[in-house]
Amino acid sequence: MTRRPAAPSIRKRVAVATAVAVLAAGTFAVGAGVAGADSRGASGKTSAKTATKAQVLGLFDQWNAALQTGDPQKVADLYAKDAVLLPTVSDNVRTDRAEIVDYFEHFLRKKPAGTKVESVVNVLDRDTAIDTGVYEFALTDHETGAKSTVKARYTYAYEKQPNGTWLIVNHHSSKMPEG
Repeated sequence: MTRRPAAPSIRKRVAVATAVAVLAAGTFAVGAGVAGADSRGASGKTSAKTATKAQVLGLFDQWNAALQTGDPQKVADLYAKDAVLLPTVSDNVRTDRAEIVDYFEHFLRKKPAGTKVESVVNVLDRDTAIDTGVYEFALTDHETGAKSTVKARYTYAYEKQPNGTWLIVNHHSSKMPEG
């Protein structure tokens, strides 16, 4: 597949999301928990509620429930328009909705069911949060029916949209190294 050059805004978001993922991985390594930013404006009044750790963890539950529908469009609806997906079982970086849908069309054939093993949530500010950790997917081969489990590291970067909906802006998942 020939890749088109990324638009400057996509390159910027990829760079920011990568930096955020590196920061989250470092935080994960030292075992930090939730870090919430103060959301008070100049008046001293709270301008908006900061997400809680439980709310951010619930975003994975929504994503996992979307997987259970078997509908790649429903899964893709949880990603921002210019989201970046670095998926577990594909070598292609996905940078637009069509590519994200394409990935999930193939992945959902395996009837994935995700379970988190370990999770660290960092609430960066009232509109940005990161969930980093380890999850497992129970998979079923669509041709043979054989069951398998894939353990992977993950990072989700979420951004609260103007309408209040949290969407995935960056999702990186990589199979755990064997060893």
